[in-house]
Amino acid sequence: MSNHRILNSADHGDLRVHTGAGAQYGDNVMACLAPPAEFRQIQGHFPIVFRRDIETGAFGAVALFGFESGENLFLQGETWAASYRPMALAIQPFLIGRPAEGFDTPRVHVDTRHPRIAMGGDGMRVFDEDGRPSPYLELIAERLGNLDYAHRQSPAFFEALIRYDLIEPFTLEVPLNDGSRHSLVGYHTINEGRLAELDGEALGQLNAEGHLSPLFMAMASLSRFGELVARKNARIVGG
Repeated sequence: MSNHRILNSADHGDLRVHTGAGAQYGDNVMACLAPPAEFRQIQGHFPIVFRRDIETGAFGAVALFGFESGENLFLQGETWAASYRPMALAIQPFLIGRPAEGFDTPRVHVDTRHPRIAMGGDGMRVFDEDGRPSPYLELIAERLGNLDYAHRQSPAFFEALIRYDLIEPFTLEVPLNDGSRHSLVGYHTINEGRLAELDGEALGQLNAEGHLSPLFMAMASLSRFGELVARKNARIVGG
């Protein structure tokens, strides 16, 4: 169970964090959140697909690492087998939090029960011996700020896609070399046919609002499914 606390040097002066890759650190996940502002970095490595929140009905985007729960085909022992690590993973065990009341200034929080929290002398220091933020924490704070901003911009992207009817259900049948099949269901992607029908005014509006670039990045990312299938087959062969 998570235990989120506002990060401060008084309570967390000796805190250290494991920064490597590994299932023991929570990296054995099928997907992670991917805000549109990060699509450019993600699309060269991982497929980007959309999913609708059952409770709210709102759309969000994820970067896919595998085809089933708990499967990360880019995790090879203690190696992250890609040259990019999405921000939603890179910032763990930290997160941005805002007070329920009063001013809206975001604060850095830490999940003190996250598996990346190091016990003893291992791991990266969060504060130095004088209680000042370490270079590692400064980098994390920058990433958190970028990720928070990106998430707050995300709803406008999906509102634009819905306005122009550019989201459609997406199903992928994945035949594997051992004769088995995986069906990826419950996701959505860009309706390319509908996009091709948009007139210049609509495309111009999407571009003016900053949505056209991430839209095309999401479409381009689907080419990464070929590598994902190849990684799945390699894992089957390797056992």
